[in-house]
Amino acid sequence: MSAMADRPRRRLSAAERRDELLDAASEVFARSGYHGASLEEIASVAGVSKALIYEHFASKRELHAELVARHASEIFRRLQANAESGATGEERLRGGIDAFLSFVEEHRDAWRALFRDASDPEVAEAIAGVQQQAVGVIAALMAADPAVRDDPKVDPAQRALFLEAHAGLLAGAIQALAGWWEDHRHVPREVVTDRAMEFCWLGLDRLSEGERLRRRAAPGR
Repeated sequence: MSAMADRPRRRLSAAERRDELLDAASEVFARSGYHGASLEEIASVAGVSKALIYEHFASKRELHAELVARHASEIFRRLQANAESGATGEERLRGGIDAFLSFVEEHRDAWRALFRDASDPEVAEAIAGVQQQAVGVIAALMAADPAVRDDPKVDPAQRALFLEAHAGLLAGAIQALAGWWEDHRHVPREVVTDRAMEFCWLGLDRLSEGERLRRRAAPGR
């Protein structure tokens, strides 16, 4: 059982108590999954009564949704800070990828709590919302990059759609890579980042230089 339950109790503010409950929930959801977790277990880990949880959260689903939002906020904060600190597009992309992977490395429980039940109907909506928000954040960072050239032949609305598509590919690839890394923890983070850059940056760099994929004519045409 978590050491949280063994801590000396002191009077907490409402915000502090809420944070403590979220910490306990992160541990339980990561260990047991959404359906396997119970409010009784979360209360036990936090060292409080189940009734106290209901003073802060109406349901297990609401507790999980706020937990997802809290972790997502930290991930986006890191992405923004690190992606904006690089001098070149390559440095900004590497900084953003490494910022995300550093969160995964430092908060393995939180990572599992965020994504292990992504297909569960009760939590899928909250997680899908976070994933869509991530795509929006990445697309905005890409659009703001001065190295990304505007193609006069491409309508601005279409360009925004292309950036959103590329951001979706990038977000999905890095999320999948983080899942792979969960099963290969012996691989150093910098090595995982290098593999991600090999996969993502080479294509984005060619795009930033104005190169576009040439469509091949269908057989027989």
